[in-house]
Amino acid sequence: MIRKAALQVGVPALLAFMVWNAYLAVNHLKRMQEIAALTLESSKIQADISDVEKDLTDMETGQRGYLLTGDPAYLQPYTDANGRIETDFAGLRAGLAKRAQSERSLESQLESLSKSKHAEMERSISLRQQGYRHRSFVLVNTNEGKEYMDEVRRIVASLSSAESSNFATFDKERTAALKRVLSATIIANSALLVLAACLFALSRRHGRLLGEEAAQSRQELAVRDLQLEKLTSALSGQARSNITAINTNSRLLLDNYGGFLPRQGHEYAEQMKEAAIQMEQLRQDLVGPALETNETAA
Repeated sequence: MIRKAALQVGVPALLAFMVWNAYLAVNHLKRMQEIAALTLESSKIQADISDVEKDLTDMETGQRGYLLTGDPAYLQPYTDANGRIETDFAGLRAGLAKRAQSERSLESQLESLSKSKHAEMERSISLRQQGYRHRSFVLVNTNEGKEYMDEVRRIVASLSSAESSNFATFDKERTAALKRVLSATIIANSALLVLAACLFALSRRHGRLLGEEAAQSRQELAVRDLQLEKLTSALSGQARSNITAINTNSRLLLDNYGGFLPRQGHEYAEQMKEAAIQMEQLRQDLVGPALETNETAA
């Protein structure tokens, strides 16, 4: 009874533990995916920051090349970067949408400085295109553009540092989560293995004991079959002969000496005859139709 109760409790417990283990694994996997997504997002933000800085640098390079040479071919980097910068800023804004207000504020300042730098470069290029080479140089010599770029680099460095810190935080979380996953997996699987081994051992012992009980039951049944066989044999042989003798003697007594017997003796003989008939019917019910058929054939 105790073994059966232990199996009845242990098997559902094993299944429940397997479900719980799977639930933990799914949750850890989801968390790992979230951290991986955050890490990837941080890397993209870093790339967007670098792209914006490169766009401004390329624009400045194209501006200076054109101002020095007057060759429109030198404006190609400026034109290409000018076509990309809006898209790069849009990506940067989207990436920083979930970041702290300080980072979003730095992005706004960077975008404002970019527009001011762009306006300064457009004025100098326009003057050079109109033939005012000296005036364009004078505008450059005011260091207005340089101040814009210095501030741009400062903000870019701040944004890049903040994202590097975020990336390091996500990386630490990923490492810690990985360790937790590994520890939880080892502990859960070890416990699952121990529980499964205990249930297996208990089930084997339970099966062995059931086999022993079944063997004992078969032995007891064989003893009872032997006893029943002896009883059946007795009912089939000696008991039948005795009942038949009683029945025959009662009938002969009534037939031959019924007129000489007193009334009470006659009643006793009738009762013996009736009892013999009932005993024979009871014997036939106990022995069974098959054995009775064999007796008749014999």
